[in-house]
Amino acid sequence: MSLHDQLRDIALAEFASAGYAATSLQRIADLAGTSKASVLYHYASKEQLLADAMAPALDELTAIVRGIGDVAADRGQRLAFLERFVDALLAHRQVVHLIVNQSATQQDVPAFARAQELMRELAAAFELAAGSTVEKLRYGIALAGAAYTLAASDLLGLEGPPDEEVRPALITVMRELLAPAPELKD
Repeated sequence: MSLHDQLRDIALAEFASAGYAATSLQRIADLAGTSKASVLYHYASKEQLLADAMAPALDELTAIVRGIGDVAADRGQRLAFLERFVDALLAHRQVVHLIVNQSATQQDVPAFARAQELMRELAAAFELAAGSTVEKLRYGIALAGAAYTLAASDLLGLEGPPDEEVRPALITVMRELLAPAPELKD
């Protein structure tokens, strides 16, 4: 693994565990066993390092969001979307952790601003702004809840079932949450 890739991986882990604001380039250099000057040779700033570390996840999630189609009306597309979404969340847990736990307080950082915009695109793709309150809550809880559950388990250091058990369970729960429910009468 190149030093460039090693720095990116170390930084991502450190940003997720200590927080973006609390992580210094010196700390990343120390963890990599190199100098701060070497880190700055590969990355001009902490913001650039964060952007590079988050880019693969954000690129994948952007492609998923922009390829949604009419998932609200088409059950097959909804299932395909859910599978891709869950796979991306599982593959990029550290970035999910960063987005869930830090993007609201780090909006001035370009990578976090990009994540916030992606969340707005996801909401727009599901027409959350135009749907009923029940639909807004259903989609919001299903999508954000899946991301938060994975982020919280990492944050709390909980040992959980392996991804091959989590994946189908998460897809099942999300399908149930997104299935239209009969209206309850008072």
